Amino acid sequence: MRHCVLLTAIAVMLAFAHDASAQSAATTTNAAAEAGQALDAYKIGPEDVLAITVWKNEPMSRTVQVRPDGMISLPLIDDVSAVGLTPVQFRDVLVKRMAEFIPNPEVSVIVTEVRNYKVSVLGEVLKPGRFELKSYTTILDVLAQAGGFTQFAARGKIVVLRPVGKAMKRIPFNYNKVVAAGGEEENFYLQPGDIVLVP
Repeated sequence: MRHCVLLTAIAVMLAFAHDASAQSAATTTNAAAEAGQALDAYKIGPEDVLAITVWKNEPMSRTVQVRPDGMISLPLIDDVSAVGLTPVQFRDVLVKRMAEFIPNPEVSVIVTEVRNYKVSVLGEVLKPGRFELKSYTTILDVLAQAGGFTQFAARGKIVVLRPVGKAMKRIPFNYNKVVAAGGEEENFYLQPGDIVLVP
């Protein structure tokens, strides 16, 4: 009898362990999927160049550059804010605005040139400056573009200044920790406007 109870208890414990392991794996998979979605959802920024095509309406179709104030100008609908929207979201905005003048407009928005993704690297690097990036880039990639560190760099005290509204958020970055075994997750992706300070 005691043997049966013991076997039942072990079976229950194994089932719980399996469920916990499955939930943990699912959570990790979901987090990875969310990170992938976040990277894929490019948002339009100032200076980006957009090709806007309105099917069967050539006068409304054109290539425009997003102004520093985040707006673009099109015939009939005048100024429209594009910054902070994905191309699909901006297409939906244009369809809604154009529907006042064109019946059932079919619009496509393509980002033909990414000019908004700029980051700066300052301090103890060999080539400090502002870098115009064309794709998602990690902090290690940008440090490599800046030529690496000088002999005086405090590699464990690097700071990324990130614009958040009108304020700046300070994000610490420890190069020594990242290059050590198991530190890969600390090598995060930069965002447009980030400033990397290497003391």
